[in-house]
Amino acid sequence: MKRYLTAILIALSGIIIFAGISLDVYWSGIVSWGLALILLLLAAYFTKYIPNENKTKSKH
Repeated sequence: MKRYLTAILIALSGIIIFAGISLDVYWSGIVSWGLALILLLLAAYFTKYIPNENKTKSKH
């Protein structure tokens, strides 16, 4: 499950940015970009759980 979190968090950040831009509330832009930045940082953290194909092939 952790290997899919990177893609999920990147997609969520895009959705949050789109929703923040389309809303016409005073602080929505700042809040949406802040949340998107946090989600992108978490997505970068979870890239370590994506399997490396080169490592697994060299062991055989």
